Amino acid sequence: MHSGETRRTATCSCRGVELVLTGEPRRVYACSCTECQRCTGAAFSYRAIYADSAVVGQKGETRSWRRTGSSGQWLEQAFCVMCGSVVFMRAERLIGALSVSVGCLEDQDFLAPTMLHWPNRKHKWLCLEGVGEAATP
Repeated sequence: MHSGETRRTATCSCRGVELVLTGEPRRVYACSCTECQRCTGAAFSYRAIYADSAVVGQKGETRSWRRTGSSGQWLEQAFCVMCGSVVFMRAERLIGALSVSVGCLEDQDFLAPTMLHWPNRKHKWLCLEGVGEAATP
């Protein structure tokens, strides 16, 4: 790691899983598809895509669950075996990268999402000022 390079640690609720990342994410997004709403128990997910090479440490036991998305491709959520927090996910479309749950980073100054995926499924009250909306497939 170069001096001055950003280093962040994503942890689950019980702190049993840690994912240490360096550098900045490729992209930060929100998603309001119904699967992300179920996964987070909230109106949308808030995630950051990092290259696999940004992962410099990982500890704790995770399990994963794979599903087929609306695109027909798989998405795999990795969660803590003790508390169930989804710390990161991988997707067939995300080659050489993973998507980290931003809430697990506990960083109030973390970058805002630049895109909302599945805007047609968002809750009517949801307004993410300055965030573009992706075209619905």
